Order: sequence, then structure tokens, then C-alpha cells
Amino acid sequence: MKILIILILFSSQIFSQEKYFIYFIDKGPEYLNGLNKSSLSYNPAINSLTPKSIERRQKNLGKDFITYEDLPIYNNYLQQLENLEIKIIRNLNWFNCVSAYLTSDQISIAKNLPFVKSIEPVKKLFYKLPQINETDNSLLKISDTILNYGPSYNQMNLSDVPVVHSKNINGKNILIGVLDSGFDWERHESLTNKNVIAEYDFIFNDSTTSNQNGDSPNQHNHGTYVFSILAGFKDSVLIGPAYNSSFVLAKTEDIRDETVIEEDNYAAALIWMESLGVDITTSSLGYNIFNDGFEYSYNDMDGRTAVTTKALELAFQRGVSTFSSAGNEGDDPWFYITAPADGFNVLSVGAVTSNGIVAGFSSRGPTYDGRTKPEVSAMGVGVYGASANTDDGYGFSSGTSASAPIAAGVGALLLSAYPHLKNTQIRSIFLETSSNSSNPNNEIGYGIISAKNAIEFPNLEFNNGSYILHKAFIEDGVDTQSVKINFILAEDLLEEYQLIKSNNYDYSFQLPIHNNGKIIKFTINYKDSLGNLNFIPQNGFYKFSYGSDIINYNFETLTPVGDYEVSNFYPNPFLLENFGKISFNYHSAGNEKFKVTITDVTGQKVGEYNSITNSNPGFYTFNWNGYSDKGYLCASGVYLALIQIDDKLYGRKFILLK
Repeated sequence: MKILIILILFSSQIFSQEKYFIYFIDKGPEYLNGLNKSSLSYNPAINSLTPKSIERRQKNLGKDFITYEDLPIYNNYLQQLENLEIKIIRNLNWFNCVSAYLTSDQISIAKNLPFVKSIEPVKKLFYKLPQINETDNSLLKISDTILNYGPSYNQMNLSDVPVVHSKNINGKNILIGVLDSGFDWERHESLTNKNVIAEYDFIFNDSTTSNQNGDSPNQHNHGTYVFSILAGFKDSVLIGPAYNSSFVLAKTEDIRDETVIEEDNYAAALIWMESLGVDITTSSLGYNIFNDGFEYSYNDMDGRTAVTTKALELAFQRGVSTFSSAGNEGDDPWFYITAPADGFNVLSVGAVTSNGIVAGFSSRGPTYDGRTKPEVSAMGVGVYGASANTDDGYGFSSGTSASAPIAAGVGALLLSAYPHLKNTQIRSIFLETSSNSSNPNNEIGYGIISAKNAIEFPNLEFNNGSYILHKAFIEDGVDTQSVKINFILAEDLLEEYQLIKSNNYDYSFQLPIHNNGKIIKFTINYKDSLGNLNFIPQNGFYKFSYGSDIINYNFETLTPVGDYEVSNFYPNPFLLENFGKISFNYHSAGNEKFKVTITDVTGQKVGEYNSITNSNPGFYTFNWNGYSDKGYLCASGVYLALIQIDDKLYGRKFILLK
């Protein structure tokens, strides 16, 4: 009887607990004045990353690739929580927090600890999974291309994947992270040969992502379907865009009772994947309706509220290209995109039919703060994929769950074709080359994604102190000796140079060195097999600011230039809670126009400040408190400042931490 009473009391205590985030005020006393490279915990932050992760970070961030968020949580804080018999579930160093199940008494004690900043509930999502309608393959028309895509042809062809595959561009050397419900990949014929370098179950905390004891029978169905759309390969049946990539798989949803995922699992999975060196992540999950009364509202779809959204932003800041389904709420009362698709830098993906018409269920934009969403779209109606619990079963389903892996796979093709690309370049290229780029809207965003258009859009590689311009031609019929670049010097003055072919699709040209900030305008022309002269673009010209690696066509070009008379920002990184402001010093001759424009790394303006400098010549200081012109506190990340003093322009970069 005593044992029974103890078990009942113990069960009652566990049942009364909910999971919470416990946020800490800092990373320990050695970091009270910012990032300290000589500290004891700086090297462990580096050692937690694989060489591939370091390589990706260095490509995107330079030599200072460790940030404040990467530092481990101060061990003394963890020990004090454990002394209070608080069992830590997830250790999330990017957020400087842990998750744990807490009783009301533990909450009261923990929130009064001097090193605890706040305690917030971990939200849980109820998510509806699409029904996969299994189909007899023998009844389906087989496509006739270089690769035989079978029933998957339409979904690939809408995004111009087959023609790119014909150039042997198939995602090789790219590492993709997939977050979903589970993966029955080793069994299924279209997935069994995939190069999965790591997998982890964040529900049961083991390395089995397929169904195991305790799982719902349908647990791994959705993830298997999504993974196959991205990477499956079975000749004449199913071929995904990134069939030759490598993969990291994270099982994050728990559908034993209802479809539930907890935010700390999602964040922990992203931190783990990033440390392993993923180039791309994709998740076909959407978060807006939670249990326990902890719900997000549309007001929270602002890119800076949901933990899942902030986790994707932190991954992006470390050089990862991030993709997320926009959500399936277009024909429900919610209607709008769901977190983490509301992020500033995530490429959220809407769904269209095989004819390019927006699906009724596809979630719409804008975000609460007015940004266009989704960014891009792909086929999400009647998409063909593998069926779990079978060796060779397949079926059709619909949802942005299906369109997101197609877009992520196209991202892998672009990066595979041009490994030097940074994630900011990839994002910009997708926005420039999708079907609705010149007139984006809140139904399909910048349009249907095209692998061919993305790879053929010119891009820049910085190598040994100078820039190399690359231009691809995917289709045959180009006279190799005729490919020229025309620099527009004035209205009727051009400079023409030949591009050199370097492989079966790429032509390149090493640019002359210019002063940073000089606007370079150019077009490209070539002769086809019939001798006809073709111009790219057909109207207008490409442009970029020398010193930047972003080429624009439809969008405006920023001009960050200069390397003197304006200091760097300090302290940098800027830890808001410790310093309150970030500053730079500048010299003025007096009575000069002074303007500072602050943007994030994708070029989105967050603040603009205009004035006239002091009438007396001398050195002055500009301060910024981290708040945008609209009054919100900016998210952690890398920011650029364009500083104008009369007719001179200067560019400076800094990092904001919260």
C-alpha cells in the first residue's frame, strides 16, 4: 500500500508539471564586458563545431565566426538549478536558456534566483498532417527525359529541375538538415541508399528516427514523404531535386496523442544540425495553435517573437540557408503564414498547383509588421512521394509540406553548382529569379522557384582580393567564343570583355579592381547555334556595388563604401543588456549633411537617421540603441550601416546580441 501511495503521489507531481524555458542574465562573469576570446569557454565553443560547420561559418562570417550565442551556458548556473532538483531537458546555448519541467513551487524559487532573467512556458503545437493517398504506379504515365522521373515529373518540371539535372548538377557535396516527424528511410527503395551522416530522435533522445516502441503507427509517415520529395531516387518512379546530397535528420514531432511539437525540441535540433555543418535546413512544420492556453496570435508573426522563428534566424546568421513551409491555413480562419515562416531571412514556401495557381490552403502574408510572405512557391498540390511502412509504396498528397522540400532541393542545386555562394546571395538570387519577382504579392510571394533561372543568374565570388563574376548557361546551343560582358560606363559608352568557359555550364570573368562603393552596371550577350545575338537581360541591366557580393536586377543596390574618417562600431558585438548602445566616431568638416541607414544582411532597412553635423569641424560620435524606426527592438544578428557625410559614403558592419 505504501508503494502504491508513493507511485500515485509521484505520478501526480509529474502530471502537474509543465515545461518552461529558464533564461539566464548572462553567460557568466567572464563575459560581462562582451565576447572574450581568451576565456576558458571560448575554445569549447569552437570545438563543438565540425570542420564543415567552421568552413561554412568562415565563408559567411569571416574570421570572427564565434558569437556570444555560441558560448556554452555558464555551468555554475546549471549546477544551482540541479541543486534545486530541477531536471534540465534541453540546453539551448543560442538562447542562453534551458528547458525543464517545473512545479509552481519551483517556478517561484527559480524566478528569484539572481542569475535568472525570466521563465516562460514552452509552447506546444497541434498540427494537422496531410493524408497521403497511395497510388498504383502502373496506372501513371512515365516521363521521357534524360532521367526518368515517372509520376514525379510535374513537380520537378514546374521548378525547372530536369534541365538542371541534365548538367549533372544534383546536390553533390551539400549537407541538408531535415526536421520532421520521423523517417522510415532505410527500408524504402527510393531512400535506402541516401547518405545520412547523422540522425536523432528529440522525443525519445536516441538515434532512431523511424518508428520505435511507444511511437504512434503513423509517426514517421510525414517525414518519410517529405524526405523522399527532397531526395528520393527510384528510376521511372520518383526523383527528388537533391538526390545526391547528404543529410542530417531530426525527429521533432510527437504524434502519439495529437500532432505535437515543442519549441525547445525544434531549437535544439537546429543547434545540433548547425554544429554538424549543414548548408541548408528545411522543415515542413508550422506553429500557431498551442495547448495549455499558450497561443501565438497574428500579432506575434513579426519575425522576432516565436522561439522557432528566432532559432531559424540564428541559424541563418551562421551561414545556413533556411527553408520553411508557409503553412496550410489559407482556407482556415487563421489564414496567414505560421511561425517560423515569419522570419526575416527564412525562405518561406507557399504551394501552387501544377499550373502555377496558388493553392487555396496555402498560407498568405503579410507578416504582422508588413513584410511580403511567402517569399517563394513550388508545387504543393498532388505531389508524389514515398509511403512509410512500405518497401515500394508511393502516393500523392498536398500541402506546403510538399512544396518546402522542393524549394530546399533547388537551393542545394544552386549551392552545388556554385559552392562559393553565401546564404545571403542564395536568398537574394531566389527572390530575383522566381516567376513573380518584379511584382511580388502575399499569395505566391516572389513567385515559383526555378532551378534554371537561379543557377543562370550571374553571381560573384571573392577570391584572393578580387571578384570573379560567374554566368551559367544551362541549355546547350551557346557559341563558346561569343559570350561577352558589357560594362555600362555611360549612356552610350560600353566596355566589352569575353567570358571564359570553365566547365559544362559556367563562364567567368575576373573583374578589374575598383573603389568600394562604385556601382557596376553590366549586360551579357552571346550568339546561339544559329548565329543570332542574344542579350541578357533583355531589358535593363544587372548592377552591384563593388565591395558587395549581391547582384541586383529588380531590386535596388545599396552602396556601402569607404575605409577612413569613420571608425568601426564599438563595442562589437553589441550586447544590448550590458551596453545599452553601440557607437561609431566620425570626422566632419562642419555643417555637412549626415545620414545613417541601418539594414540587416538582406538589405532590409531597419533605421534611418538624418541631420546636419555640428558647425565646428572635429570628431563626433553617433549612438544607436538597437531599436528600429517602427519602435521594435531589432533581432540579434549582423547589421550593415551606410554612413553618408556630405558626398562621401562609408560602410560598416556590426553584430547585435540580445
